[in-house]
Amino acid sequence: MRVLFDVSHPAHVHLFKHTIERLQSEGHAVTVTSRKKDLTTDLLDAYGIDHTPISAKGESKVTLVTEWVIREARMMSAVFSFDPDVIVSRLNPPAAHASVIARCPSIVFDDSEIVRFAGRITHPFADVVCTPSNFDHNLGDKQERYDGFHELAYLHPNQFEPDASLLEEYGIDVDETYSVLRFVSWDAHHDVNQRGFSKVGKEELVSRLSEHGEVYITSESELPPEFESYRLPVPPEAVHHLLYYADLYVGDSQTMATEAAVLGTPAVRSNTFAKEGDMSNFVNLEEEYGLLRSTSDENEAIEIATEWIEEPALQAKWQKRRQNLVKDRIDVTEYIMDRILEAVR
Repeated sequence: MRVLFDVSHPAHVHLFKHTIERLQSEGHAVTVTSRKKDLTTDLLDAYGIDHTPISAKGESKVTLVTEWVIREARMMSAVFSFDPDVIVSRLNPPAAHASVIARCPSIVFDDSEIVRFAGRITHPFADVVCTPSNFDHNLGDKQERYDGFHELAYLHPNQFEPDASLLEEYGIDVDETYSVLRFVSWDAHHDVNQRGFSKVGKEELVSRLSEHGEVYITSESELPPEFESYRLPVPPEAVHHLLYYADLYVGDSQTMATEAAVLGTPAVRSNTFAKEGDMSNFVNLEEEYGLLRSTSDENEAIEIATEWIEEPALQAKWQKRRQNLVKDRIDVTEYIMDRILEAVR
């Protein structure tokens, strides 16, 4: 087979990395088109995945539109040059558009009900749209539901084994209490009028949690000087090991909150999406499995985090809940493999 993966966000790297490795190890031809956004290309390099950057994230609405036009053209060129049997992406419009013109099957993965505009200009061009079973929207005949979360493509026990010795190289003792915080930049097209932790909220959160152990911060935007000493000490490819052994995760990120939850790390998520009508993944992880708490009130989030970090044996309780999740849900990498094989038959 000849398979093209379009990867434009760090989470997409994780979603597809094991499938890419499997396909290559079995002798299939794989090409990856990438986008210079956050740590996307750094992660691809760290995992040894060859890729071709075809655009870079713009810093304004005008440059984002310009980038989109460039990406559409370069994606078309990449598709015609590689001549794939199937194109795989995570809700990337240019990949789906190119598949129609090239008459090539397109598989799109989507797990976010809030990204409506991208969905409207991607779903109609895909051959199949794969969503978690709890996905709230009915996308018609093209939709195929599976019992999993995107994060279980790389954090399912079949795919991920935590390594404490890896963290020791960076001076982290997993037997000591520590918290991981993640703050996003809120500049994506679907983040308009949305927000996460304020600067005051971040300061209070760090102050509270640092009384109980180390605090490690990962941030999309530049860290203020007063937070510099809390900067994440590990490279991006080791962050899931850090997250697994953490006593607590708190942040306004969507992806890392889910990652913490499926790893069995107590997770508190706070942003303005976390209200009535919240995304189905977060509702499911909170209400069915008790692995996550979401709130749009940062003060409430800080109080929950303070209460949890002081509770003994909380991690053991969460690991039991994680076991329930893993029993109910599939290894998503296996599903992606099967879906690709089916598409090219």
